[in-house]
Amino acid sequence: MAEAVAEGLRSSGCDVDLFNTDEGRYDITLFPQYDCVAIGSPDYYSYIAGGIKTFMDDHYIYDVRKGLEGLKDKPYVLFYSHGGGGRVIDTMQRIFQRIGTLIGEPVGSRGKPDTEALELCKTLGKKLAGAVS
Repeated sequence: MAEAVAEGLRSSGCDVDLFNTDEGRYDITLFPQYDCVAIGSPDYYSYIAGGIKTFMDDHYIYDVRKGLEGLKDKPYVLFYSHGGGGRVIDTMQRIFQRIGTLIGEPVGSRGKPDTEALELCKTLGKKLAGAVS
């Protein structure tokens, strides 16, 4: 799903960096160089993945408590996968509403994303690109 969002952004002329929070902790001090963010998570018992939670904790410390430029006021999109519950989107919307402007409707996929979900993700990427151009 992240790759599909990235494809939509790239097709609109944006440069894209992908980062998987399962592979390490993102250095939030690098974020000011970006114009927008696309955030995805699996649904783990109706909650976001631990790496995404850590990412947002870091954002809170950096952006909110220290008052440094980071995620705040940036456009963003959300996408998620789930095994049947799909309630993670409620948590995502509550947490991420504080960072900026949600662009488009979040895209969800039950299980492995099918062609339709991936096309929706590409469209989401294009909408996000439109918000920064």
